[in-house]
Amino acid sequence: MTDVLIPGGRDVRGTLEEPADDPRAIVVACPPHPQQGGSRSDRRLVAVSGVLVDAEIACLRFDYGPWDEGRGEREDVRNAVRWAREWGSDERLPVGVFGYSFGATLALLASADADPDAVAVLAPTVELGEDLDALAALSVLEVPVHVLSGERDTTVDWEPIVERARERGDAVTALSGDHFFGGEHDEIAGAVGGFFERTLLESV
Repeated sequence: MTDVLIPGGRDVRGTLEEPADDPRAIVVACPPHPQQGGSRSDRRLVAVSGVLVDAEIACLRFDYGPWDEGRGEREDVRNAVRWAREWGSDERLPVGVFGYSFGATLALLASADADPDAVAVLAPTVELGEDLDALAALSVLEVPVHVLSGERDTTVDWEPIVERARERGDAVTALSGDHFFGGEHDEIAGAVGGFFERTLLESV
């Protein structure tokens, strides 16, 4: 693991995990709400990272900069994606974005103009504010998307995101858990890892 300082106007730090051999792609992992204990050490992010590394995909898990009601945090994701694009060998690696909860919503928002190659989101909510509409962001994405949600999740408003994803023909996975997915981390990691293997490595 390597500590990383993400360039930009905010103090954003991350942990880069790399496979033993040269990575074939890289995924940026966005944590849940920082004011509710969300960080790069989130167990769902760590589980996904482990599966990705086994699949020869590097993973950057990061912490957001100072709280900015979602706007600065969206920029943090954009900057992390830019960093991932420039990292590594001279040959550009495919870049994916994964997020959980608050981080899932930000992953959709940032990916609308950060132009990753694939996006996977776990338990996203529809919006974080008037100008932070994840449903609108999902509608304009032109890359493969995978939406995972908990059937017993009453914490966030995820149903419209799943409905729109189905309308678009995106991958959708329904999990039996609530918003915290206790005991389902391995299932989540396997689904997300498999999605990124298919979407990021098939042309590498």
